[in-house]
Amino acid sequence: MTNEKVAEAIKRISFFLSLYDDLNPFYQLSKTDPIFYPICKKLYGYHHVKFLTAFENACWAILSQRTPVHLARSIKNELASAFGKSIQRNNCTYIAFPEPQHILDAPENEVLKVVRTERKVNYILSAAKHFAKVPNTFLMEEDYETVHQWLKEINGIGDWSASFIMLRGIGRMERLPTGEKMLKKEIHSLYGKTADVSKISDFYGGHVGYWAHYLRAATLFEI
Repeated sequence: MTNEKVAEAIKRISFFLSLYDDLNPFYQLSKTDPIFYPICKKLYGYHHVKFLTAFENACWAILSQRTPVHLARSIKNELASAFGKSIQRNNCTYIAFPEPQHILDAPENEVLKVVRTERKVNYILSAAKHFAKVPNTFLMEEDYETVHQWLKEINGIGDWSASFIMLRGIGRMERLPTGEKMLKKEIHSLYGKTADVSKISDFYGGHVGYWAHYLRAATLFEI
């Protein structure tokens, strides 16, 4: 493997694990929030784990719409097996989720066999066409609203899905996720039913995505 490929692999893994995120400003803010700070202390050092690519996240948002999670996960795995690249190491096969161009190069009827519904095939092809046209720098560096609106141009991607992809696929933490019922429940459980979510969100500013993610992660880690 060349040095360039090693560097690219390190970069992709670091992005996946959000290792470049500087959490110190977020932690400093949390120290002045006595309600949230205990959660922050217990999750100290935890970095947001994203989907490996924003396109994979978009496909998951599409596949999981009105579909049981176990079935959506099975279809996603089948999509990776059918159209993704793979390598073998120590008698194990490791499969990567397909890149947009892999989906576009595949016969549409073959995609349909995996996805099962024409509507979602249309959505996934729309996502593939969109993501194939833009570099990662657009997703990472363009202003939030521009990227959010661009995502909503993909068939099948609405406000909630676009916000989901911005956070979990691109790592844009500067806005509160849209329409998260469980998040709202966690906020009211922690801060009280009369809590002003907008006021709290404004306090965390560009780190509000991390604040929201820590709230959700705390329940997953049973804190």
